[in-house]
Amino acid sequence: MTTPSNTSQETRDETPPQAKSGRYERLFERFLWNSRLLVMLAVVPSLLGALVLFIIGTMDILKLTVTAATYYLVGGQPNIHETAVPSVVMAVDIYLVAIVLLIFGLGVYRLFVSPIEPAESHPASNPFNVSSFDELKDKIARVVILAVIIEFFRAVVDIAFQTPLDAIYLALSVLALAAALYLMSRSHRHHHK
Repeated sequence: MTTPSNTSQETRDETPPQAKSGRYERLFERFLWNSRLLVMLAVVPSLLGALVLFIIGTMDILKLTVTAATYYLVGGQPNIHETAVPSVVMAVDIYLVAIVLLIFGLGVYRLFVSPIEPAESHPASNPFNVSSFDELKDKIARVVILAVIIEFFRAVVDIAFQTPLDAIYLALSVLALAAALYLMSRSHRHHHK
């Protein structure tokens, strides 16, 4: 005759191996699913980097504003006409890189962790609303291309032409850039039809 304690021991020993392996499989799958939170190691630094770059760009603009005000109100400062445009272009370039980091951070969070509730009420065309990894890459690529154009503009501002060939090279570069922008906008329109 078996006692109740022996019966419970036998029941425990008779657990089918499939049930044990199913439990381990569920635990492992839960671990795999939670491993998506590793993307937070990219999201948080991206947002911090964006914050730092926004601060740097803003400080550069404020410094330029103070320099311009001093030049026009007090005088005696070096001529700001040669440095004003490159400074503004540099600040815009910094802002664009910060925007890339923002789009990347929020997009990765939305794709891998959870939808962002306040963003759900905005249209899908909002740069922070991404529904696929390809869409995220596309939005980031557009801002990066814009940043490259701004960087090109900054380089052009500093160019001192020494030969007519330099001007021809610049014209060809601008033409290639315009063609790339045209093809990019055409591709974007075709993609959204």
